[in-house]
Amino acid sequence: MDSRQEISEYLRSRRDRIGPEQVGLAVGTGRRVPGLRREEVAVLAGVSSEYYRRIERGVLSGVSEEVLAAIAHALRLDDAETAHLFDLARAARRPRRVPGRPDGGRPRPGIQRLLDAITGAPAWVRNERMDVLACNPLGRAIQSEVLDSPIARGNGARFVFLDPRSRIYYPDWERGADDIVATLRTYTGRNPADRVLTGLVGELATQSPEFSTRWAAHNVRYHRTGSKRIVHPLVGELDLEFEALELPADPGLTLFTYFPVPDAVTPERLALLGSWTATSAAPAASAADADADAADAGAADAGRA
Repeated sequence: MDSRQEISEYLRSRRDRIGPEQVGLAVGTGRRVPGLRREEVAVLAGVSSEYYRRIERGVLSGVSEEVLAAIAHALRLDDAETAHLFDLARAARRPRRVPGRPDGGRPRPGIQRLLDAITGAPAWVRNERMDVLACNPLGRAIQSEVLDSPIARGNGARFVFLDPRSRIYYPDWERGADDIVATLRTYTGRNPADRVLTGLVGELATQSPEFSTRWAAHNVRYHRTGSKRIVHPLVGELDLEFEALELPADPGLTLFTYFPVPDAVTPERLALLGSWTATSAAPAASAADADADAADAGAADAGRA
């Protein structure tokens, strides 16, 4: 990704969405832009017009954090948008390469033990490429459509934009699609040299017009808490809330857990899904134990021979 172009398009998109009346400027007549003019942003940020034009062209050498903060304030950026501007600026000054973890981002064994210790609630770990990497049993059941989809291959973004079943699984598909693109924008701003991540973006942009349109909007958002409605093939509709916790010891990995909205239906259905998961897992565990016993017996016979 061209960092200068990213900065330029991002600042223009933020400028276009703010009308002069929102910042106390006279509207006047004959305006040719949907939002603020560059000169108006410069005035609000306390810099010269030429200096702001240079910044909006993506030339950030020598631009201080104080100036970036003033521009963020002038454009009324929220926390996620401001952080994204600083990430883009950092990448433009000192591009860094992210080679990717050799294990593909697989969580440490301790993370899996943590997930398994969470009972009664779905929990899983995702990386910044939207890959589901590890789950507890109930999390596996909730993510089954993503994990079992030959199109998604365990990737939540591919599932939403490339697998038609996602529109059934997520009744609020439009909102979820907006959230995924805004979150991916945040991640790519943070790690613009991650070739796997940018490759995913390119794949989705070429195969999904819905993704491409949203990507061009340059919206960014933190995905730390919220609600989700899904229609599970086994138990039907579930109204859930979620919390997302970044794992400091494993940069780039986030733990998600869902819990039911306290209504009359979802807790019961989630408990039913948990019972089904436990029941279906029991035969598999028994078969594995039987195989292990058979192997031990075979080894013992060989030893006696």
